[in-house]
Amino acid sequence: MSMATTSTIIKIVGTHVPAMEVVSFRYGLSLVVLFPILSRYGWSVFRTPRPGLHLLRIVGSTISILCGIYAFTRLPLATAVCLTFTRPLFMIVLALLFLGERVRWRRGLATVAGFIGVLIVAGPSDVSNLLAILAGLGSAAAIAGAMALVRQQAAVDSTATIMAWNVAGCGVLALIPTPLIWQTPQPTDLSLLIVFGLLGTLGQYMMIRAFVHGESTVVNPIDYGQIIVTTIIGYMMFGEVPTIWTVAGAAIIIASTLYIVLREAKLRKLSLQPGP
Repeated sequence: MSMATTSTIIKIVGTHVPAMEVVSFRYGLSLVVLFPILSRYGWSVFRTPRPGLHLLRIVGSTISILCGIYAFTRLPLATAVCLTFTRPLFMIVLALLFLGERVRWRRGLATVAGFIGVLIVAGPSDVSNLLAILAGLGSAAAIAGAMALVRQQAAVDSTATIMAWNVAGCGVLALIPTPLIWQTPQPTDLSLLIVFGLLGTLGQYMMIRAFVHGESTVVNPIDYGQIIVTTIIGYMMFGEVPTIWTVAGAAIIIASTLYIVLREAKLRKLSLQPGP
């Protein structure tokens, strides 16, 4: 529910508040929320043997949220959220191209089907919608890259170090240009930006905890509930009625990504079973 709320806030304030300013509020408030935790470790929390990975993830996270803001402010809410669920598809592509992982034919076909779903979501779009759809896909691809980096970071760094680098780095990166484009937000926008920063941090924390304590085969289907919630919000607040293209494409994307999740969970269980 928190993620659906933050998506709605982005759509409201992103049309008249500069994107970098929104990012500054997002990570500035995250730093405030996490400060009590990070202060326990002191400056040592930033010690890492592989700072390059953190810098790459900071760039990827910033690109993701900027592209996401562009997509959410120009597309129907349900369509924009639907595009965010292409992350597993991009994870497969990245694993194949950069991590040298073997992608079997079942996952390969599911990935192709998922991207066909994206084309169906696009439907007979005009050029302006097409740019927003590409931005939504760029956001999903960037966050997929950042998540792939987290896998490598987790092998050498603690969770506190990973969070500290990302929050502080993205905040600093956003603050550099913010004074040049600063627009003092109206009281309503300011309130929404504060809620956005707090819920964004809370939502990420809850998602991490969900994946720590629950199986991905259970957590991922629950996460798809965002599409239903944002469809209702989009209709009630913005008068957005999903097109047949969005419904059909979303169904294909959800089916393909769920298959990938279930297939990987099955293979993981088989790999853990003792041999004969």
